[in-house]
Amino acid sequence: MTYDGHLASRLRDIYDEHDLGEVIEKKMFGGLVFMVRGHMSCCVSKDHLMVRLGPDAYEEALTLKGARTTEFTKKPMRGFVHVDAEGFASKPELEAWVERSLAFVTALPPK
Repeated sequence: MTYDGHLASRLRDIYDEHDLGEVIEKKMFGGLVFMVRGHMSCCVSKDHLMVRLGPDAYEEALTLKGARTTEFTKKPMRGFVHVDAEGFASKPELEAWVERSLAFVTALPPK
């Protein structure tokens, strides 16, 4: 299981800035997943980010810098996007991805 430790640290700092209760880190999907209220929010995998943002925000997210489809068993997973490093190089860019994810996962009932 390989993931970018520096990116994980950057994400921790951003999640810590929000009043979310406990944010749990789990090793899954070959990387490190950040869970909010029992739901996957973001995953650091190798040197990219997988972001859960829901089906309604999916198409628009794919138009953003560095974003591409997330595929599982060769099928696109609507509601999840992969973001390459160019899409979260700055803190504001990474924060924007986390905000997109939190808008979706915090609207779900806690698990």
